[in-house]
Amino acid sequence: MRKIATALDTGSASLCVYVKDLNHLHALMLDAALEEVEDSPDLPAVERVKAILRSCLTVLLDRRGLASIAAVTMPRGTGSMRLNELLLDGLLDAGVRPERAAWGVDLLTLHVTAKAAELTAWRGQGDVVGETEAVYERADEQAFPRLSQPHQLLFAGPGPRRFDWALHSLINGITQTPLPPQAAAPEHDADNGVRHVQ
Repeated sequence: MRKIATALDTGSASLCVYVKDLNHLHALMLDAALEEVEDSPDLPAVERVKAILRSCLTVLLDRRGLASIAAVTMPRGTGSMRLNELLLDGLLDAGVRPERAAWGVDLLTLHVTAKAAELTAWRGQGDVVGETEAVYERADEQAFPRLSQPHQLLFAGPGPRRFDWALHSLINGITQTPLPPQAAAPEHDADNGVRHVQ
């Protein structure tokens, strides 16, 4: 915060009038970036949702460190609201029931954020996928019989194709899977009762 205040030629106390802490600053940064997510309104509904999410992935990857920030920050401004609006509009147009669409937005954005964070972490590490595949090729067939034959399938396919398949699988699941009944909810939520919509 002090470095930012210096860059803006002001004091950190003055900056704190507008930004209360680093988490707040990260939320503002992320929200501003999400304003740049592109819509594709002329596409069929499901393809539109996928295109919006691909654009979101690009935004997160194009800015150094943003994916890591997105993984731990909940944006709460017009950028994230617009993203949620676009995704909800696409899912509802695809015939997804409103309550599933609402939870589906969270699931889809969590996947995109996780993928962006993963790809960002791999940058500069060399061929991590190839190195991992080589480990699987040397695996003991008796210890890992299921992996010994089809292990190539775990690593097959270019990233964009796999990402597109993942989005389609998630959207199909959101469309087909009803929300659990209230009585089935655990006493202690995994997220301590925090509801996230990114």
